[in-house]
Parts: sequence; C-alpha cells; structure tokens
Amino acid sequence: MKQRGLYDFLHEATGYWPHDIEPYRLALVHRSKPVRDAAGNWVNNERLEYLGDAVFDLVVADFLYSNYPDSSEGFLTSTRAKIVQRESLNRIGHDMGIDGHVQCGVHSSSHNSYIAGNALEAIVGALYIDRGFHAARSFIIERMIKRHFDLDKLISVDRNYKSRLIEWTQKFRVTIEWELLDTILDENGNPTFKTGVTLGGQFAADGLGYSKKESHQVAAQAALARLEADKQFLDAVLHTAVM
Repeated sequence: MKQRGLYDFLHEATGYWPHDIEPYRLALVHRSKPVRDAAGNWVNNERLEYLGDAVFDLVVADFLYSNYPDSSEGFLTSTRAKIVQRESLNRIGHDMGIDGHVQCGVHSSSHNSYIAGNALEAIVGALYIDRGFHAARSFIIERMIKRHFDLDKLISVDRNYKSRLIEWTQKFRVTIEWELLDTILDENGNPTFKTGVTLGGQFAADGLGYSKKESHQVAAQAALARLEADKQFLDAVLHTAVM
C-alpha cells in the first residue's frame, strides 16, 4: 500500500491524520505475516490489539455510565459486552474496509479468524499512542458506537451469552469458573481455543472458538441451554448456592 493511500484511509476511518504512521502500519500486520522492526525483531499487531482492547473497554464503560445514569451495574455490564464482543468489532472492521488493508497470510485471510476486528482494536491502540486518549475516545464514540450500533435495538436484544450466564450466577449466588482446556490448530494452522465453564463446582459445558472470547461465548451458550433443558443439573447447581 502506498503511504499516501494509507494516510487517506486512516483519515477517512478515524477522522484524524496520523502524526506518526508507524504504529498504524504495525496495526495492520497480522501474526500470520509478521515484519521486522528497526531492531530486526519479528513483530505483528497483537501488542497493539491488547492495548486497543483495554482502551475500547474503558471508553465504552465510561460512555454507558455517563449516558445511562439510572441503569444498574448488570445492565451496564451486559450492554458493554454486546458492544465489545468479537463479532461486533469484526463487523465494524469489515464495514470500514480494514480487512482489505491488513497484511496477512493466504490461509488466514480466507478464514473467519476475526482479522478485521483484531486490526480495528490495534488501530485504536495505534491512535492512542499517536494522538492520545482524547482522539481514541472520539474515534470510538463518534466513528464506531454512534455509526455502527443502534443502541435502542441493542439494549432490547440480549445476545451476549457470557453476560447472561454471569448475571444468572449473580442472581442465584452460584460460583462460576472459566478454564482454558486446550489450544488446537485447525487444518490451516490457525489456533482454536477450547474453554470449559463450571457452575457451583459442577462442570456445565465447553466451547470452541478462534479467540478465547469466542470460546467463552460458545461455552456460555451451551451452559445456558443445559440449565434450561436439564432439571437435574439445574437442581445440582442451585444446591451449591452461597446463602
């Protein structure tokens, strides 16, 4: 990608012209096709993704806290989870055309491995480094939340299984534990994660995903379905409730 084209793309996507282009370049480097930094080390966008994820979580939490002053902690947690979930970020990344600018291997680019969403988080991290928290916050609220979410509709539809499961355990005073059971490579060499969820010391379900977050969602969905369908299991879990 030519440098002028990258500047234009970033300005159109974020609303800001980069001061230092290098963090953004790195934000668009997937782990399947790393590059060497000035010191000769192989690098990719995972560190920036980590940073962007933290900034995104904070901004969304603050936005909801400020805009829904009469809402409970459970509502805020559930709504934030819907916004920051991997599927939402990947959809926004595709809508912005980010996936078309990511440097990645052939197998990864053809696989549904959330490349666009991960790169979007990395861009948030790059923007935070380059322009500071205010710019990152403005981008998240004005260009991501307000443009890509119907908050009224989002609030009325609860698709976040992990959040629902956590709220259920809080309601009935049941302990919940998550455990990474295994990491497996698929046929294209992409890692998949297997996570198990335990309720009140009773193993409930497990789930597979191309990210740990996704595997948590799948496991939570299965656990909720089991609680609804298996009365014996439900009674066993409720028996462990902390009074």
